[in-house]
Amino acid sequence: MTRLIMLSDVHGNAVALEAVRKAIRKEKPDFVAIGGDHVLNGPDPAGAVDQLREMEAAGAAIVSGNTDIAVGDFDYAAAFPWMSDGVPDTFRAATEWAHDELGDERLAWLRRLPAERRLHAEDGTMILVCHASPGSQTAGFDEELDPSVVIERAVGTDARVIACGHTHLPAIRDLGWKMIVNDGSAGYVFDGDPTASWARIDFDDGEVAAEIRRTEFDVLAVANAISARGLPGDVYRAATVRTGKLVR
Repeated sequence: MTRLIMLSDVHGNAVALEAVRKAIRKEKPDFVAIGGDHVLNGPDPAGAVDQLREMEAAGAAIVSGNTDIAVGDFDYAAAFPWMSDGVPDTFRAATEWAHDELGDERLAWLRRLPAERRLHAEDGTMILVCHASPGSQTAGFDEELDPSVVIERAVGTDARVIACGHTHLPAIRDLGWKMIVNDGSAGYVFDGDPTASWARIDFDDGEVAAEIRRTEFDVLAVANAISARGLPGDVYRAATVRTGKLVR
């Protein structure tokens, strides 16, 4: 049997990431994968990157997300293509702050991350690790997607399992011939449960079993740290962390 732990969307929440790291050690995974959006919005992007680099040194497969493009290089059109009327000042302020907090070495690490990774379980099953969907860091598997669009995006890879994030809403979709495992968010979840979410995926002789796990962290400490930062929009970011629901 092969066990994969998938997490993503830490969003600068180093406190939540530390809690998740403790939780996943108990699972004794064969692989750990981390699906992008590492630094934007939370109060400690540098602390998050330092932890992620430790995890990478221990063998974790890490990919980039759309907000990592924004923080790394200020390419807002690539990071937020749906914002055709322009990126709000609240986004720009948080992006620039995170960029400055990271410094040159951490930014270089963030920029070098690939968009996708492919892993293989012991039984030969291929897993695609991506941020949003195969071939895209911005077109995710949103809950309201038409089923035909879900299939269209899923066939962009030969992988049996697509491990992704981006939506901040954990979900497992078994299409029969393919499984989509969206771990949610390990730092900035939107489903109303103010904990960190992540996924455990087991592979055994061609069978795949996946489940979403939740880990508690000091929500109030993180929310207070965001509020104390005082950037435009921080009151909403703090409320999002505190409630587990997107507040804007």
